[in-house]
Amino acid sequence: MTWFTVTLVLVVAAAVILRWRRPAWYWLTFGVTLAALRVAFRYTSVMDACGLTVPPSRWRLTLARMTNRPVPESRAPRILRLRPTRTGLVLRLKLRPGQDAFDVSAATDRLRHSFGMYGVTSRELRSGVVELRMTGYDVLKRVQMPAKTDPAPMRIPVALREDGAIHYRDYRTVPHGLTLGATESGKSVYQRNLVAGLAAQDVALVGIDCKQGVELFPLARRFSALADNPDTALDLLDALVTHMQDVYQLIRAQQRISVNVPDAQIAADIWDLPADMRPVPVVVLVDEVAELALFATKDEEKRRDRIITALVRLAQLGRASGIYLEICGQRFGSELGKGITMLRAQLTGRTAHRVNDEASANMAFGDIAPDAVLAAIQIPTDTPGIAVTGDSSGGWARIRAPHTSLRHAVNICNKHADRTPDLPALAAFRPAVAPLPSARVPLSKTAPATA
Repeated sequence: MTWFTVTLVLVVAAAVILRWRRPAWYWLTFGVTLAALRVAFRYTSVMDACGLTVPPSRWRLTLARMTNRPVPESRAPRILRLRPTRTGLVLRLKLRPGQDAFDVSAATDRLRHSFGMYGVTSRELRSGVVELRMTGYDVLKRVQMPAKTDPAPMRIPVALREDGAIHYRDYRTVPHGLTLGATESGKSVYQRNLVAGLAAQDVALVGIDCKQGVELFPLARRFSALADNPDTALDLLDALVTHMQDVYQLIRAQQRISVNVPDAQIAADIWDLPADMRPVPVVVLVDEVAELALFATKDEEKRRDRIITALVRLAQLGRASGIYLEICGQRFGSELGKGITMLRAQLTGRTAHRVNDEASANMAFGDIAPDAVLAAIQIPTDTPGIAVTGDSSGGWARIRAPHTSLRHAVNICNKHADRTPDLPALAAFRPAVAPLPSARVPLSKTAPATA
């Protein structure tokens, strides 16, 4: 009995310490089992308390009267699957007739308290089937990306969602994106994760960093073109527009429209071209868009109008030619001048880190997901990197990118420097970098001979 007591005390102490210091380890060792038991035993009563049950049908009531049996109880949604994950539980439910997915979504906060979980989110998979993703701990407090991800061409994992799922940046699905955030909010780390993920793919990276290149020029070995001031940025954007027009001419020459050509083989963008003829896709990263839009003189105003016009043209026409925009800034409102709201309307993907006022959050989500505005302004100052992401579908989620130091991002870019494509249209803007140092010569254990 003494050994059993000692063992029990040690197990409880280990659970308490793990839950305090290593919540992920606690979840995998103790938490997942306890949470699954809570869900299994409390499910019916919790659903009834949350108003997620339906009264028995008429035929069941009639059958109970005919057989002189008690009145049947209300029925909760049927559990199709309960699957544990590394961060929580996934509960798939089959709704009863008369129930709606919105009812489950509205009750997620009550379900979180009832099941003793950290967070609960719901989404409708198909008609009548809802999936509840429950997290057992704060996965955004210390972001640990899963070892196994599912990247694809132009699709990279960049952050972790609050429900434990991976947030991917898919340029073929969401071609252009806007990232907002105040100083020290985590925009630079998010941008480094983008560059580090794209560095291993066959893609041309083009950077515009008007802060004299302090953010993007350390990564220059993986960039096909870089600009560090508005004048160079204008010339670079004009060159990109010319490159876009050349790609369209190539697509038009290869469309092969005839009666004998199936519809699936008619080229309408670069991804419909044969692999040996397909131009390399281009991702344009603008570090601070306000520096391109501000002006103080008439000449700067003319330059600014040309820059915004070029960006709008790339946003409107660039997708089919394989040009994708990733624009970052602290604010992105109409005070930056004409054309800004037109450009913002073309940026489908929106990501907002901590902002200083509600107006900045409205610039990101006011026209696509008003519910996300409140979530964006509630991000605390002591958690840099946490952001709210959404798109034109109206859905949004809280995410946090793993901390990537500039040194780590530089090492990744240097490792994949051989993948940097040479684009003739952008050759004048190719950054001049010193060659990578050769392999280190091993030190000899013997001292060199002296004369």
